[in-house]
Amino acid sequence: MSSFFRLRRQPALPEEITLEIDGRMQRIALRANPRAQRYILRVPADGGPPVLTVPRGGSLATARDFAQRQRGWLAGRLGERPEAVPFVEGGVIPLRGAAHRIVAAGGLRGLVRRETQADDEAGAIGHLLVPGAEEHIARKLTDWLKREARRDLETAVARHAAALGRRPTGLTLRDTRSRWGSCTADGRLSFSWRLVLAPPSILDYVAAHEVAHLAEMNHGPRFWAHCRRLAPHTEEARVWLKREGGRLHLYG
Repeated sequence: MSSFFRLRRQPALPEEITLEIDGRMQRIALRANPRAQRYILRVPADGGPPVLTVPRGGSLATARDFAQRQRGWLAGRLGERPEAVPFVEGGVIPLRGAAHRIVAAGGLRGLVRRETQADDEAGAIGHLLVPGAEEHIARKLTDWLKREARRDLETAVARHAAALGRRPTGLTLRDTRSRWGSCTADGRLSFSWRLVLAPPSILDYVAAHEVAHLAEMNHGPRFWAHCRRLAPHTEEARVWLKREGGRLHLYG
C-alpha cells in the first residue's frame, strides 16, 4: 500500500505547555490518557503545576485551546491554593502532625534539635533548632527529617512484618508525588520521607499497607484483610491522605 494512504502517527505530546494568567506565565503539565473520554484540567493541592489530561486522539492544538478557554477558572483555583512553605527561619511546619517553628540556632556545627514548648502565636508547640548559616537551613532540615522518617518507618515496618511473618529485603526513601509507598516483587519497600510530617497513625498505616504487599501483591480482599489487621485505623488514614496528604508537598 502506498505510504500516501498509511495512517499518520499522532505526534508525541510535550511534557508541558505554558499559559499567561494574570500577567504571569504558568506551566501546565500534559498527561496523555488513552482511557480518558475528554480533556480534563485539575489543580493539585500539593503545589505542583496544573495537569491537563489529553484523551486518546487528542492533539496539542486542541489541548492549548482547551487550556486557554479555562484561564478564568484556572486563575481562581490557583488563587485559592495554599502557598508553599519553605524551610526558612521562622517558618512553621508539621512534624509528626504537630506544628514546629524553624529557628536558626547559629554556630557552624551541630545537629538539628527539637525543643518542646507552650504554644506560640502561630500555634507551634515545638522548635526545630537548625545550626549553621541560614542559607543551609533547608538542606540541613531536609536531611534531618529524612533521618527521622527512616527511623520511624523502620520501626513501623519491623513491627508489622513480624506480625505478618514476612521480611522485606530493603527500605528506601523517596520524594514522590504519585504515591506514599511501594513494594517491589522482590520485597523491597519504598516510602515518601514526607510521611514524617503527618500524624504518626498515617505513617503507621502506609507502613502496614506496604508490608501487607509482602503477602499479597494486589489490592484484593486478602490484601485488605492483612492491611486492616495490621492497621485497624486503615479507613481513617486513607480518608486523611486523600483530604490532607497533598499539603505535605507544600513544605520544603
